[in-house]
Amino acid sequence: MQKKNWLILSHGFNMDGRASSLTITDKIPYLLDAGIKPQVFSAITGIKDVRFPHKQFLAWGPAAFRFDFRHWIANQYGRGPFYKVSTGLVSLLLAPFIALEKFFLGYSSQWSWAMPAYVHGLKLIRDGKVDLIYSTGGAWSAHLAGLWLKKKTGLPWIVEIHDPLVIRQSPTDPGFDKPKNRDAQFRQYLEKQICKYADLAWWFTDGALHYAKVRNPNLNTPNNAHGFMVLPGAEPPGGLSASKMHQYSEHLNLCHFGSLANDRSLSTILKALVPLFKKFPEARECIRVHAYGAPLDSLTTESIKSLQFEDVLLAHGRLEKDPVTGKSGRERVAEKMQSADVLILLHGNDEWCAEYIPSKLYDYLWTGRPIWGITHRNPQLDQMLLDRSAYLSPQSDVDAVELALERIWLDWKNQQLIEPKWLPVAVDQAVQKILATVDGSLSASTQKKD
Repeated sequence: MQKKNWLILSHGFNMDGRASSLTITDKIPYLLDAGIKPQVFSAITGIKDVRFPHKQFLAWGPAAFRFDFRHWIANQYGRGPFYKVSTGLVSLLLAPFIALEKFFLGYSSQWSWAMPAYVHGLKLIRDGKVDLIYSTGGAWSAHLAGLWLKKKTGLPWIVEIHDPLVIRQSPTDPGFDKPKNRDAQFRQYLEKQICKYADLAWWFTDGALHYAKVRNPNLNTPNNAHGFMVLPGAEPPGGLSASKMHQYSEHLNLCHFGSLANDRSLSTILKALVPLFKKFPEARECIRVHAYGAPLDSLTTESIKSLQFEDVLLAHGRLEKDPVTGKSGRERVAEKMQSADVLILLHGNDEWCAEYIPSKLYDYLWTGRPIWGITHRNPQLDQMLLDRSAYLSPQSDVDAVELALERIWLDWKNQQLIEPKWLPVAVDQAVQKILATVDGSLSASTQKKD
């Protein structure tokens, strides 16, 4: 018999456009349809949900308090003068306490949100209002609160791990070595605790599950966590139009959405444009690279300057809610995605790419637009892209990146860009797998006790 009263611990719940939020908020309608009665604990950074009890707590540590306060002020008053003055003042007042926190602990800022989540969660459990604890992240503070509650109460605890908690350094590194960074040390410890105490734990890629099993051979053994893989998927983002047909324009618009970093940089594409422009000089006036959602990384900025591509790469920043039209940031992003000629999926070049699929892929799959995946050491991701007729290049192969870009240019010029196969990954399949596994696990547990 499935337990219905779920306490969901999610630090970034209902934060517009955040992957750590969408992963859980997209599941909620399906959980409600299945008869689950959720109570959600989150930080104050998102919008309060009204469909069920949703409590938002300030973190108790100074660094997390500053982070949460900034987002709360932005949600309430926008990012105008009041935001700048109030957040600046709070940052100044908290600076010495943040320095002490970092010196003595060295954890990522959101760790202290686990404390109010634990205290309030324990009260709910003692009042008999919770059957099952579900931690999801994102920020690992949710898992820490879940661990404390599991140890204290013994209630079933299920864990959704978005990104690997342990970051390996090379293909030959399984992640056993003690990291130098104290936050990484704690995440290594937390993974071991999850594999020991959780009832169920799932990861979002085959690679992440594989390496978690290597580090924790007790996973999937009696009296330890049952680990499995779930593709999170995504709901069709609002803003898409089924009737919108792609139209070729005077520009080939290559569009990237999401965060950038030196290990996931648009400089890879800018450098590949150099030989293309030499071979096809007319392409210089036609190709435009658009960056949405994040500041440019330093390698991209340097490439723009050194290659004089100020007119080639257009940085649009983060798309927030439009007060005029009322469209959310996610809706505006979806519209831009659907109007792109080709969507860029940058995977990165770090070893952790073997355990990671960019969450943006699941939104891309709903748009019906061609995807250019530049990937690194992830057969699962490569196969997903190939199954959907994407352009595909290994990050480490410069020639392959240049050839893929040339193919895209020629396809666009002939108005014959790839027609992707319509194979989106929805959220219902993830929820069905989770609920079936929860039901089976708890039923088996009950039978053992009987």
